[in-house]
Amino acid sequence: MMEAVVPHEITTELTQILANLVLGDNKICSNAEQAVNDRLAQTPDLYLLALTQFSIAADTEVMRSFSLVLLCRLLFRTAPGQQPGEGHLTLYDQLPAHALMTLERLLLHSLSHDPLDAVRRKTVDTVCDNANNSMSRGRPWHVLQAQTFTMTQTGEAGFRECAYRLFSGCPNLMMDLQTDAVLMVFRKGLQDSQSVEVQLAALRASVSYLTACDQHQLSHSLSLLYPMLDTLPSLPNIHLKSFLSSLTPLCSSHPNLFVPHMNALLSFLCGLIMPSIDSGPTPTVAKPFPGTSSSFTFPPGGPDTSRTPDDSDEVTEDEEKESVRKAALEFMVSLTEAKPTLAKRSEGWTAAMVRASLEGMGELPEDTLDSWLETDPSEDAQDENYPHVYEQSLDRVACALGGKAVLPPAFQYIPSMLANYDWRLRHAGLMAIAAIAEGTSKVMQMELGKVVDLVTPMFKDAHPRVRYAACQCVGQLCTDLEEIIQDRYHEQLFAALIPTLEAPESRVHSHAAAALINFCEGVERDTLVPYLDPIVERLLKMLNPGAEDGKVVKGYVQEQAITTLAMVADASEATFAKHYSSIMPLLLNVLRNANSSDHYKLRAKAMECAGLIAIAVGRNVFRPDANTLIELLIKIQNSPVDPSDTMLPNFLIATWAKICQALGTEFEPFLPVVMPPLLNAASAKADVSIYDDEDEVGEMREGWETISMDGQIVGIRTSTIDEKCQAFDTLVVYCATLGGRFAPYLTQSLELSLPALKFYFHDGVREAASRLIPSLFTCGKQSGTLTSQMVAASFLQLIHSIRAETDPSFLSSLYRALADGLRVVGIPALTPDLQAALIEATKHQLQTLADKRKRRAESPEDDREELALLEEVEEFALEDMEKLLKMLDGQHPLLVAVSSVRDLGFNQWDSEEERDSDG
Repeated sequence: MMEAVVPHEITTELTQILANLVLGDNKICSNAEQAVNDRLAQTPDLYLLALTQFSIAADTEVMRSFSLVLLCRLLFRTAPGQQPGEGHLTLYDQLPAHALMTLERLLLHSLSHDPLDAVRRKTVDTVCDNANNSMSRGRPWHVLQAQTFTMTQTGEAGFRECAYRLFSGCPNLMMDLQTDAVLMVFRKGLQDSQSVEVQLAALRASVSYLTACDQHQLSHSLSLLYPMLDTLPSLPNIHLKSFLSSLTPLCSSHPNLFVPHMNALLSFLCGLIMPSIDSGPTPTVAKPFPGTSSSFTFPPGGPDTSRTPDDSDEVTEDEEKESVRKAALEFMVSLTEAKPTLAKRSEGWTAAMVRASLEGMGELPEDTLDSWLETDPSEDAQDENYPHVYEQSLDRVACALGGKAVLPPAFQYIPSMLANYDWRLRHAGLMAIAAIAEGTSKVMQMELGKVVDLVTPMFKDAHPRVRYAACQCVGQLCTDLEEIIQDRYHEQLFAALIPTLEAPESRVHSHAAAALINFCEGVERDTLVPYLDPIVERLLKMLNPGAEDGKVVKGYVQEQAITTLAMVADASEATFAKHYSSIMPLLLNVLRNANSSDHYKLRAKAMECAGLIAIAVGRNVFRPDANTLIELLIKIQNSPVDPSDTMLPNFLIATWAKICQALGTEFEPFLPVVMPPLLNAASAKADVSIYDDEDEVGEMREGWETISMDGQIVGIRTSTIDEKCQAFDTLVVYCATLGGRFAPYLTQSLELSLPALKFYFHDGVREAASRLIPSLFTCGKQSGTLTSQMVAASFLQLIHSIRAETDPSFLSSLYRALADGLRVVGIPALTPDLQAALIEATKHQLQTLADKRKRRAESPEDDREELALLEEVEEFALEDMEKLLKMLDGQHPLLVAVSSVRDLGFNQWDSEEERDSDG
């Protein structure tokens, strides 16, 4: 035993506190947490040392492990009682030097002496956290470095594994050493013949090292890839997934390391991602559905008494094979995304990924039709039996490589899949076309007629899931080839979709209605009008089928019918007026009666639809029902709030905006009703939580998202900021529609808009605020309520925002807002001081953009397409900057600087090879 480093009474007290934390009920546990906080606030060094000592001395594995986890959390917790301006100090930072040395000595003792692997692994985690934080503060831990290298030589596999785990978790332990010495240690671990666990830890350590290397170290470490990859072929499936998954991050961060190994990798990975070939029933695979049984049993449906332990082993083996298959495919896809040219140049690489994805997509369970028909479509994303991984892989490959690389291997198989006797292959063929449409759209549009000819006959398929997939496919094509497919092939698509609105299965006719939404988003009004009557007639039947067949219509079908009606109305505009009298009464009836929690979504969709129809038909048609709709909305707005109805706030605000657009200036009398809750929503502060570590994030509530900001993990309640964004969008609509009549709310709206320019939690809020400011100027000018102080404050805030902005997309919006404001109030409103500040801010942005472009020119390895997109966004900012400068002075000196920055731009198509890879 080690000599005690803290008084006995403190050890005794801490032992009881820890026992209460682990074993106590909620009240006891809460009291114990408070006790820990109190002791740390008074004497942090004593209690942290006592906790470290306890991790060695405790009798049980549970208590030693728990104390190590707790120590890891507490050491780098924010220290209590910090004053503003002190920075982010932790308890670790407040420990005296002698306490730190003792703590480190105790941890090293645990590392080298604890007899249990599980406890030592917890020690490794705590030591790594300690070492990384220590080194980041300029305090190296040389003793740890020496001990870790010694542990790689020990005879016990568990200690060797811990050594490599330490190198993996803290690569800085190796970075100042001779590269050859480091590589020798790694090779020894990778070739460890006694323990797969040591090999895996060495592989992860190698990945961490290569990821952390500078360019010089990396160039001398290329040979490490050979022993790393040599670990794979001899592994059984139970271990192979972990090895592949550990290598995959290196594909994304350093794809060039794999260049010399592509042929060997392809040869090895092909055997993992594709089953062995025999004369099977499908165009691509021998046994397409490995989870299904073909054996004859009698009586059918009776209990299966034939299973043996061997069957169970076979299931486990199949599961292991499947997990390896997915890991191998993920490895290939990640490498492809990181370095598309590498995949294109490696013969067979793309074809293998495409084929493996198509095979995987066909592996649906055979006997789930009844449950599928009864399932709400919103639950599809959680369907564990659906091969999401393979569909997403195909989508990712298509987006990474484009049409010229992906379409030939895909359509080598898709036509025969669509003709296959097995519905699962027909389903997979359609879903595959949908999956690759986005990434291959530039090339696919050249052969679009052939694709449409393949897809449209599938709407008459005997199997409901195939017809559902046909709807999905057409909907996706309408989005990814928007306007092109609607313009060229609307006759064929309407001929397929409209009859499917009357399909006998709810899921199929509902999905046909959903596909129509995608169609309408890219269709010309004149194209849609001839089909309006049969579409509306069938949607009304879906919404209100009557008692013809005695069936109760499903809620999701009604919701979908209403949503599609809204989109059809929006696309057909005034032509929709002839159907107004059939639809609006139904929507008003929904708003009167859909008050129970299971109808909340239906009510929200009915609001949206009523608003869009009102805009489409115009105020003269809508006016007779306007008061009724407004009264219903007021009643809903004033009803008690149900926290579970998360859709209502956003939809209510958006519907008021639509009614304002429909009624125009006639909406003014309702402003006193709608503005108080709207201003309240627009003034909402972001509901945020700061998390100390990743573990706490896992306990987050639904409806929260995390972002990394200033080195901290910040959780944001999304519903609050989404509602704030909707409120700002609605203020823009009210102000633009009502002009001077919005004057009573000018001051409040401006006071909200100016700080919102720096609301970094939601880009939509900032964009809406930038559009609102010039609109408020117009309102103030028309009503005579705009003061010079308002104008000066607004311009000053816009200029400050321009100076600080790092996003070129929003920088463009800020320059537009300033220019639009000047058009309203006149150039003289920009005083000499403001103009000088604007010029300085513009010079700063030009210098920043120039520096970025110079740095890119020095990094030719970066993704060319991504760079081209970045610079396209910057180009918009330069364009808006240029327009504003010309407003101030047609010969402004900075115009030359704008041109110079533009000339530094990266030329996307400066090589034939890149041009050929388009699509």
